Amino acid sequence: MYSIDIISTGLAIPSRTVTNDDLAQIEETSNEWIEKRTGIKERRFTGEGESANVLAIRAARQALEKSGISLEKIGLVLVATLSGDYSTPSVASQMQEALGLPKDIPYLDVNAACSGAAYALEMARAYLVANQDNEKPYAIVTGVEELSKLLDPDDRTTNILFGDGAGSVVMTVKEGSYASVLGAESSLAINCFGSKNSRSLNTPDAIHQPSYIRMDGKEVFRFAVRIVPYCINKTLKKAGLSTDDIDFFICHQANKRIIDHVVKSMKLDTEKFYCNVDHIGNTSGASIFICLAEMEEKSLLKSGQRLLLTGFGSGLTWGSVIAEYRSRQ
Repeated sequence: MYSIDIISTGLAIPSRTVTNDDLAQIEETSNEWIEKRTGIKERRFTGEGESANVLAIRAARQALEKSGISLEKIGLVLVATLSGDYSTPSVASQMQEALGLPKDIPYLDVNAACSGAAYALEMARAYLVANQDNEKPYAIVTGVEELSKLLDPDDRTTNILFGDGAGSVVMTVKEGSYASVLGAESSLAINCFGSKNSRSLNTPDAIHQPSYIRMDGKEVFRFAVRIVPYCINKTLKKAGLSTDDIDFFICHQANKRIIDHVVKSMKLDTEKFYCNVDHIGNTSGASIFICLAEMEEKSLLKSGQRLLLTGFGSGLTWGSVIAEYRSRQ
């Protein structure tokens, strides 16, 4: 079995900080109400000159520079996102010229929302394993979201939660203990923006219909506290590992109450769960990548450590992968 080795990380956090008190100025809420229910104190929104594509390129460039890997060794570029600058072309394809990457490799966006990190990393692993003879053994995998552009100002269930940001990793594969768990439960989905929800511009009643994120927060909470322990336990069982073999559990940063519930219900060590939702908010497909980059910046990650990454989100999707951190610095 071939496992995921994370060589380096990159981080791109937008310039604009939006606190709970800022939100309280424009809607009926308060810092206390938001923090008690979510653990969020502030989040970042894009400012002038910033966008999903800009953040993704910035994070990937940092990860590349830190890795020391030559561009000719990159064999795949994947981006986990639901909020790229355009429906097409993909965010990933825009990285080619911006970063000077090879033209003869795949560039692909992956939309699994908040499960995006697990999906993208497993797809990258599988591709690299299947193409080990092409002398391009590394992949750049990035998560980026600009969710501030998709928030309904009148919907307090979503606009207090989400933020913008990007994280990136350079990864490769090696023989070792590995497992992944991916899945979906579409009966719980809420359909949001897309071509089916668009009005034709050729009809007399055609008007601009804003595309907003929609979410049933209570249903997502019930789903998350059920599916995260399932993902962790099944992934460990498939890999022949125990919780003691994992140095860090990195969950999608949706809500601190969810993470606290998982830790308590599974009787796990709180110190093994990294949490940044207080100052970043929910960044969907970017959240796990941002966690990894922050942890590397804080020197929390040590070469050889084993990580279990778990996401859950729109679809409703879920996913877990095991990775090892192998810094070359």
